[in-house]
Amino acid sequence: KLLKADLLILDDFGLQGFDNHARESLMDIIDDRYNRSSTIILSQIPVSAWYDIIGEGTIADAILDRIVNSSHRIDLKGESLRKGALKNE
Repeated sequence: KLLKADLLILDDFGLQGFDNHARESLMDIIDDRYNRSSTIILSQIPVSAWYDIIGEGTIADAILDRIVNSSHRIDLKGESLRKGALKNE
């Protein structure tokens, strides 16, 4: 089903480390969609820390190679909009 979707959005990526099942599932998803469909990954964690969060060097290398080398990155800077919304309440 995930391969058939034109766009897959992975939100809050990397908030906790991956176990073996999550790592293998992510590898399958990214590999199946690579150069076929669009995937947006949103994260508060810098890309430089993703390797350690994914864990297991060989699989992390394979996942990040597919993600990083074929991506368009947008790094947002500034205050959180949620922070401002809480002040107004």
